[in-house]
Amino acid sequence: MQVTPIRSSKYILFFFPVMFAAGCAHNKNDIVANDPVAPANRTVFDGNLFVDHHVLRPVARTYAANVPGGVKRGIHNFSTNLNEPKVLVNDVLQGNFSRSWNTLKRFTINSTVGVLGIFDFAQVWGMPYHNADFGQTLGVWGIGPGPDVQLPLMGFSNARDAAGSLAGIVLNPTTFVSAGVVSVVRGASSGLDVVDGRASTLAVTDDVERNSLDEYASLRAMTTQHRAAFIQEGIQGKIKPDNLAVAANQNVISMK
Repeated sequence: MQVTPIRSSKYILFFFPVMFAAGCAHNKNDIVANDPVAPANRTVFDGNLFVDHHVLRPVARTYAANVPGGVKRGIHNFSTNLNEPKVLVNDVLQGNFSRSWNTLKRFTINSTVGVLGIFDFAQVWGMPYHNADFGQTLGVWGIGPGPDVQLPLMGFSNARDAAGSLAGIVLNPTTFVSAGVVSVVRGASSGLDVVDGRASTLAVTDDVERNSLDEYASLRAMTTQHRAAFIQEGIQGKIKPDNLAVAANQNVISMK
């Protein structure tokens, strides 16, 4: 479950040795699915589910049921606008200059006329949002996904996208802005984005939990398909992505 996640290298570095050491008893289907360390990944998945069931999901349900729709849209728009600098950097790195120009215009308009992004006037004026991250950039550059990885508190990923998450911290222009107010706003926005994103995925994850014989395998397959579509969106470089690629942007299998 991938998110504007809690992106901390110390968690990733701690669990990588555990995952590779526990790869003895393989399930054939897991190996075929590019998941050679599935036993360890499934253990981390169980831990992620515990956090999701006892913390994220209850908070997300309360948020979805009690926060007015207009307020939720404003929170979503505000968090999305703060993500635009990262998107812009990756658009440029991918050579998608029409998309980078669209992203720059969106950020400028929504940060000013849109009152710090609370209102998405750019969307209304024909400048749709698209996501981009460094995992996508690596995919556009031709780097394959590598084996599946289950990251603590971040969920389903692969070796390429896990490395991209770490690189994305460095590439995000807002990461090293240490001004007090900016840091508080960034932290608050990240928390709200986690809750808002998780609320938007409740229907999907609830359905998988009710109807899947193997919840881990089902969510892993869905994430893989969404990330593959997301990479293709970056390769195509369209300002208005295809519907399949749009689905990839929603990060439905993330703990957000």
